[in-house]
Formats: sequence, structure tokens, C-alpha cells
Amino acid sequence: MSQPPTRRRLLTLAAGAAAAAPLVQATSLAHAAPATRAAAAQAPPPLPSTWAVRPFPLDQVTLGEGVFKAKRDLMLTYARSYPADRVLAVFRANAGLDTRGARPPGGWETADGNLRGHYGGHFLTLVAQAYADTREAALKTKLDYLVGALGECQAALAERGTPRPSHPGFLAAYPETQFILLESYATYPTIWAPYYTCHKIMRGLLDAHTLAGNAQALTIASAMGDWVHSRLGGLPKTQLERMWSLYIAGEYGGMNEVMADLHALTGRAEHLAAARCFDNTALLEACSQDRDILDGRHANQHIPQFTGYLRLFDETGEERYAEAARNFWGMVAGPRTYSLGGTGQGEMFKARGAIAATLDDRNAETCATYNMLKLSRQLFFREPDAARMDYYERGLTNHILASRRDAASTSGPEVTYFVGMGPGVVREYGNTGTCCGGTGMENHTKYQDSVYFRSAAGDTLYVNLYLASTLRWPERGLVVEQTSAYPAEGVRTLTFREGGGRLDVRLRVPSWATGGFTVTVNGVRQRVEAVPGSYLTLSRNWRRGDRIGISAPYRLRVERALDDPTVQSVFFGPLLLVAQSPEAGFRSLSFYKDFTLRGDLADVIRPEGRPLHFTTHGLTLAPFFVGNDVRYHAYFRRSEPLVVFGTADSGVPNRTRGDGLTFLDVLWAQAPFPASEAFVRAVRALADGWVSEGRFTGAERDAVVAAAVRAGLRSRTRAKG
Repeated sequence: MSQPPTRRRLLTLAAGAAAAAPLVQATSLAHAAPATRAAAAQAPPPLPSTWAVRPFPLDQVTLGEGVFKAKRDLMLTYARSYPADRVLAVFRANAGLDTRGARPPGGWETADGNLRGHYGGHFLTLVAQAYADTREAALKTKLDYLVGALGECQAALAERGTPRPSHPGFLAAYPETQFILLESYATYPTIWAPYYTCHKIMRGLLDAHTLAGNAQALTIASAMGDWVHSRLGGLPKTQLERMWSLYIAGEYGGMNEVMADLHALTGRAEHLAAARCFDNTALLEACSQDRDILDGRHANQHIPQFTGYLRLFDETGEERYAEAARNFWGMVAGPRTYSLGGTGQGEMFKARGAIAATLDDRNAETCATYNMLKLSRQLFFREPDAARMDYYERGLTNHILASRRDAASTSGPEVTYFVGMGPGVVREYGNTGTCCGGTGMENHTKYQDSVYFRSAAGDTLYVNLYLASTLRWPERGLVVEQTSAYPAEGVRTLTFREGGGRLDVRLRVPSWATGGFTVTVNGVRQRVEAVPGSYLTLSRNWRRGDRIGISAPYRLRVERALDDPTVQSVFFGPLLLVAQSPEAGFRSLSFYKDFTLRGDLADVIRPEGRPLHFTTHGLTLAPFFVGNDVRYHAYFRRSEPLVVFGTADSGVPNRTRGDGLTFLDVLWAQAPFPASEAFVRAVRALADGWVSEGRFTGAERDAVVAAAVRAGLRSRTRAKG
């Protein structure tokens, strides 16, 4: 299918600039929607019984010093400073209320923008997460003010809206017209994803309730849920399915998720029924049957639907929902994922395996990774597969952490939209008022949400990410502190600061940890099997002061594009390294001729002097999480045309076999070699195989073996980075 214009291209972004204003005081509640049995609750709903693993609340995990905390603090500055009245301006204008002289934020959040209101929902979540993390009274005051004002808007619309909404629970920053037009199949950009905007507002309200204890937020959201049911509950299934098939106009974000969450809080059957109205049946059925029909679909329009299907599985027990989510994740997380963990070109899914063919300046919409991380952790709760956390670490460290500019701002979130993977591209920050500006505000105030999980029975602690942090687990009387320089290399130490008792500690062994994974308890090395891409378990009666030490040395490695193995990225442990260069074409790099017997990229990629920075071929390789404005290459083209060992050139072409790997690729995958003789034996054996398979002649085999003998390769001690 031809690719429709993206929202990013349609509008020229104009970030609103305004001086920071003092936090305003909360106002009284002017309207209360019909009561629910949970309207006065100030705690999260019970976690689903289907979850074998459960998260800790944000306020029970505190970030320690380091890069993650520094980027979090930049977003906290924005949360504290950005005027609440600017966020509320579009809502108040739509409700006929005084806007108090405030201008809308800008971007897509303008007085006449067809997505206006979505940014306000994200801002609610930002402030709720910031408060849950810091417990700053001023943030709670700001959040309560936002919720109270939205309650006033909902009441004003119900009482004197022009036109009057069809149900008193309606709340938006524009009239109900967009929703009515969607039911007549209006297309984008005549309308812009009205239920997407509804989701963001409802999600922000539920976060204000569950993270910050604002009871009014649940009352408002419950009334909105009643309105959603009133609009959709009576529509034929065929009409709903056609609505959700529309490009962007039918995009509904995570409406099925938020309605299922609302049902868990209110117990109202109408809310669960409304959640099921968002079944996107054709895609749902295809994915439940593991049929991949994603090519040409809008990535971020569909990813959050599958998190919603998981919640519907929780609430209904229908296995097709869970099966669809599992299969969908597998269609994206491997075959459609760039090295940084992101997906999509120009907001669209491309063909399965199309990586090298799609590299440009419009890859990896940041919203899509935000939603893939949500889906990954939700899948892990039900089935704790280490592959989910391997993906989570990749996306969090190399895309989300990298998406925030390393500079303070009180006027905008300073985050990315697309993150190009093509040669010589640059990150563009800002994004006030866009979808990625909204999810970006959330991303950097919840880094700690997946560092630790616990089993449903409370007898197991999962350590998923090795970030400096402190866990407080009051039900177990435990305080566990993790000291770590992550994302830098180094020993991670988990110390039981308070409490103890019998507990299984499950340590994630990352898939990149091929250089070893060593565990000590109180300085004594443990005899445990550490398989990359799994978890290992320490079972013990823990005591205050006990220390777990974890060492997983980083190694340099390349990752090959699925559709062209010569197009590669360089990693140091979990970290994507990018070559700093403004050149518009792929850089061509050759490594094998400089290898020693150890077969390590450290022979040719050397420490530059700064932590985590390297040099090769006259280029600086830098960790991508550094949020700067330097042009970069995330991929390069590998050039190894001839079989060469050191200074010994065989003159024989380095031919490729059916899987795209060359003779030298296969040979050096066997490294390290203990001695030159062992290396020559390996060359001879592989060359014989190449002859038998018709890729070398006998004379070429002899020339390759002779070159291996002449090279006389030796080992060298690795230089540490």
C-alpha cells in the first residue's frame, strides 16, 4: 500500500514558549459524575490473578545517582515549571470557561487542533508519576488543580455545552463532532483520532487516582467511561470494525486497556462492555492465529491495542486476547526492530525483516517504543520470559534514554519524535504538543518501574535491570539498595539494608553477557549456571548487611541487519555505539584483517579516552544515550572483500554462503584460538568445507591455508575501555 502522510510531516511544529509560573492552588469540585462503588478509593485496583509476577509501585523504588536520574531530573524541572493553565486552556475554551489568559501549548495542542486535549492527558500522567516518585507537595497541588479544573469543564459541558453532549460524562477539548463524524467513517485529516485523545485524558485521570490518590479523578474518568459506552455500546460490530480500520482517524490508543482498568476499579459491567467494543477484529484474529499482516499498517496505531487485549484477557479469560498479544510481540520485537530497539519507518510497519532497506531519517517513532515497552512488561507479568526484559533493556537504554536532550528546559519536553537510523542523521528534539512529546514526558519519570518485580506469592524478587536504585518492600520489611554505574560497565552490588528472611532472588543474565556473568554473596563466588538470556536464582535466608555482587564484563560486538548482513551496528555490552560523522552515505569498515587469535573487536576498536567512547577507522564511536545534536551513523557497511589474515592476503574472495555469512564470519565465530596452530587447523577445516560446497576451488583453499600459515597470528592483551 502507498504510505499516507504522517502527522509529523503534516504540521510544522511550533513549540509554545512561556516563562515558568508559580504553582497554582487547587479549586473546589464543581461537578461530580454518578458515584461508583470505588469512587472514594485512593488505592490501585487489585492486581489480576493472571499475573505470576507483579510490579512494585513507583514510590517503592528510588533512582540512585547516574544518567537515568539526571535525565529524570530534567523532566521533573519541566513538570514543576510548566503552567497548568496552558495545559487547561483548550479544555476551558471548549467548555465556555475563562481560559485565564493562557495560550495552548502549541504543536498539535492548539486552539483549533484536531488532537487538542491529548497533551493534557499526558501531562496529568507526568505530574502523577512525578509526585509518586518524589512526594513533593507542590506537585500534588498542581495535579489536584488540573483534575479539579477538568471536573469543572466536564460539568460545564453537561450543563451548557454548545452543542450539548449526548451524555453528561463527555469530556474533551473539542465538541463531540469528531466522534460523530468517525461513526460516519470520516477520514484523516478531517478528523484526528478522537478516541486516541479520549484515551490519553482517561489514562491521565486514572494515573492521578492510582498514583496520587485523587478520588475526583476516578469520578471524572468513570463518567467518561459511561459516555464511551453510551456512544459505542449500541453500534453494530461491523460499524465498529470499519471505524477502527481507518488510518489514524480510527486510532484509539489504549482505549481497551483504560476501559478494562476502569472496570477493575468500578466493577461496572458497562465499562468492560465498552472495552470490548474496541476489538480490531481482523488484526486481532490474524495475530491470534500467528498470521503476520502488519506490513503497511501504522505502528503506533496498533501496538497499544495489544496491551489492551492482555487486560481484556485478565478480565474475561478469553485466551485469544493473550495469544494475539504474544504473537504480535514476536512479529515486532525481532523482525521489525532496529538496533536501538525502535520500529517503523515514517510511523509505518514495513515488511518483516526489512531493516537495511528502510534506514533513513524517519525511523523509530519514539511513541512506538514507549508502547512496546509497556507491552513487554505486561507480557512478562503473565509469563516471565527473559526475552521480554532483554528487549526492554535495549529499548529503554538505547532509545528512550537517548530520546531526551541533555539540556534543561521549562518550556518544552525536549524529546525526540522519529529517531533516524540512516547514515549521517541527527536527532531533533522539542515536540511540545505532539504524541511523542506526550509519551516522552512520561518516559523519563518512570525509569524505575521495571527494575524490580516480585512473584505473586511474595517469595521471589526479580532483579531485571542493573540501575542504581533502592527498593522498599514494606510487606517483607525489606530495603534493598543497588549500587551501579549502569549504563557504564562495572560491578553491581545489591545490599540488604533492612530486613531479611527466606527469599529467592532471581537475577537476570542479559543475552549480551557472553563474556561471563559472575555472582558473589558476601564476597564468596557462587556456583550457579549463568546462561545469557535467562534468570538465575539465589535461594537463601537473607540477613541485614548481606551483599550480592554481579559482574558482567562488556564486550564489543556487531549486530547484522536481517535483510543485509553487511549492514551492521556496533555494541559495547548493552550499549549501541554510533559513529559520529556528517557523511550522507554509509561508512565502510573492515575489521578482520587486524584480528589477533582472540578474534575480538577490541583489536580494532580502541578506547578513545572518555568513558564508553571508542575510535576506529578515524571515527569516534559514542554511546547513543548521550542526548546531543551530533550527526551520527547507527549502521555501517562491513567491507571484507578478500580473505586476509593480518598482513597475509590470500587473494581469494571472501565468499558468502546462503545465510549471508562469509568465510571470515564463520571462521572468526570460532575464536578465540589458543595458538597459531589451532587457528591454522580451523582455517584448513573450514576451507575444506567451502570446497566441498563449491564456494572455493582447490587452489583457492590452498591459498587461504597458506596465508593463515604466513600470518603467524598471536594473541594480545585486551585494552580495557
